[in-house]
Amino acid sequence: MGVVKVDKDTIYYFIGIKGSGMSSLALILHDEGYQVEGSDVDGYVFTQDGLAAAGIKVLPFNPDNLREGLTVIAGNAFTDDHPEIKRAREMGLKVVRYHEFLGQLLAAYTSIGVAGTHGKTSTTGLLAHVLGGVDKTSYLIGDGTGKGVPDARFFVFEADEYRRHFIAYHPDYMIMTNVDFDHPDYYKDLADVESAFQQAASQVKKGLFAWGEDTSLRKLHADVPVYYYGTADNDDFQAKNIVRTTTGSEFDVEHRGEPIGHFKINLFGEHNVLNTLAVIAVAYFEKIDLALVQKELLSYQGVKRRFSKSTVGDNILIDDYAHHPSEIKATLDAARQEFPDKKIVAVFQPHTYTRTAALLDGFAKSLSLADQVVLTEIFGSVREANGKVSSQDLANLIGHDTKIIHEDDLSALADQHNAVLVFMGAGDILKYEDAYKALVKEK
Repeated sequence: MGVVKVDKDTIYYFIGIKGSGMSSLALILHDEGYQVEGSDVDGYVFTQDGLAAAGIKVLPFNPDNLREGLTVIAGNAFTDDHPEIKRAREMGLKVVRYHEFLGQLLAAYTSIGVAGTHGKTSTTGLLAHVLGGVDKTSYLIGDGTGKGVPDARFFVFEADEYRRHFIAYHPDYMIMTNVDFDHPDYYKDLADVESAFQQAASQVKKGLFAWGEDTSLRKLHADVPVYYYGTADNDDFQAKNIVRTTTGSEFDVEHRGEPIGHFKINLFGEHNVLNTLAVIAVAYFEKIDLALVQKELLSYQGVKRRFSKSTVGDNILIDDYAHHPSEIKATLDAARQEFPDKKIVAVFQPHTYTRTAALLDGFAKSLSLADQVVLTEIFGSVREANGKVSSQDLANLIGHDTKIIHEDDLSALADQHNAVLVFMGAGDILKYEDAYKALVKEK
């Protein structure tokens, strides 16, 4: 377990255990044989399924849950004013923030972090799958999935830039998928985000892999080699002869002009070609047999809430976590590739008032790539319950007969037939999906 001092008799208590990173970390410790429990809100969150399957106790938030002997891991979504965190400190319990604990955990492995404003969960999942197929690999993925493997060679983890939490990490390698202005409740502007990524880059020990077409990433300087991946001739790892079909994508890869292999993936969208290229680059530098990488790529099926597909009536339903204009564009691009002859309907829940206001024009531009747009009301957060922007403001910008739905009024979806309904959002968009499924079932 590296420099983390863990005790088999200690109970690790997670405050906010249903958080995507928190649930993953809880599962890792559980797999390693440690006692784990935690607390969170009563409402259903998809990450709790893995906790339940592992038999991990999840309690409703209540300061009375705290007792002597616990080591508390506090979720980053909650401030020190949270009643349970306050009680833990009053009791003199050891309290460690999630990112701090994870940062200490990495020392025992060849660690590979995945950072980026978008794409880090998908890339982390793909990397964990590929490396896990060739050697022992522990992993922490932002879809609530985590696995601890005794004596693992690799530790693959998602490195979140929010509030500069990834500064707690000093990994051997890091993939950086892109840099965009996001989290406007914390970052002032793009330059502020760039400074955070620069600091994270300066802490990498062996090598950095970055998307070559991102102008912010091209500015990086580090004490280790920076390898760029992409489709341009000046990229260290270049994807060439890309063919995208309704069954996936395939392409050749060159490293500084030298062919290293032909690769196929059952994934859609240009972003998944780039994510795969980053994974291939890491494997190449760890001297992993690329024939094994080719095989593992073909068996990868994706992560939770990232382009998850189902059939509802005569429509295809896609569920995706996309909540930034760049992510929406990538998701719709993937939908067009797989379903080129179907109507694409974007069903989007804006996430937080500050993000919606700051990126309003970008949301309108990306959503306009769909054939039709349906919006829900804005989903707030524990940090902001209201704001001066509304979904109607976004609808007005998009135009094209954009509709707004509510959980008890799905009329804008009821008349859709032989279409692809792409539900996107980071809030509780799942309740709209469930309501739509129930509506179709009743017919």
